[in-house]
Amino acid sequence: MSENLSIILVEPQSPGNIGMVCRAMANFGLSDLRMVNPCEYLHPEARKFAVGAHSLLGLARVFPDLTSAIADLHLSVATTRRAGRLRGDLLDIGAVPELRRSLPEGGRMGLVFGREDAGLSSDEVALCSHAATVDTSAEVGSLNLAQAVLLFVHELARQPPATLAGARERSSQGELEALFEQMEKVLARIAFLNPKRPEAVMNSLRRIHQRASLDVQELRMLRGLWSQIDWSCRDWRGRKRGDD
Repeated sequence: MSENLSIILVEPQSPGNIGMVCRAMANFGLSDLRMVNPCEYLHPEARKFAVGAHSLLGLARVFPDLTSAIADLHLSVATTRRAGRLRGDLLDIGAVPELRRSLPEGGRMGLVFGREDAGLSSDEVALCSHAATVDTSAEVGSLNLAQAVLLFVHELARQPPATLAGARERSSQGELEALFEQMEKVLARIAFLNPKRPEAVMNSLRRIHQRASLDVQELRMLRGLWSQIDWSCRDWRGRKRGDD
């Protein structure tokens, strides 16, 4: 799994939890740990709870935001227990290995985990290509961060790691994000978005394009399309009075 799987922690708050995540990763041979605005992850407590996996703390990469942390990935799975209209459909944890098998040769997938006290925001879930959950008790449903990492990694370890032969050259998350930024700019210009809540439309458009699993050629075509639309509407004067 170490060849094509990354673990991404968004604003982890406890050095001890980070250490336990390192131990869980090492149990299954993983080494690519990425963190977004973490607490002091080189704290002695992190080293203590990492036990024999403390070397992963020094190898961890830190990013300023989730967008940059997943930019080079071809698939990213937000882990969450909260459903909602802006979060799209949540896959069961058992469906995650099948996603991994859809990776093209050389492709990489990331598992994204949120804050210990609040998880991932709806906007952060929308940044990921998929979202998955674990069916836990309604009374005590929230999992410890390291426990959640261990469950997902174990589920993946149970399945063959091979990717599909001849899989399409899927666009990376960073390439898709550039497309979404281009779309939002044009849609804001033509007043299609509510400036107070652009995410209400953009998150739906993200899900549509994520489901399409765009390959590189398809992405280039769409970038060209939106560039032409952008050029064509530069002199647009806004909606006429009375328009819906």
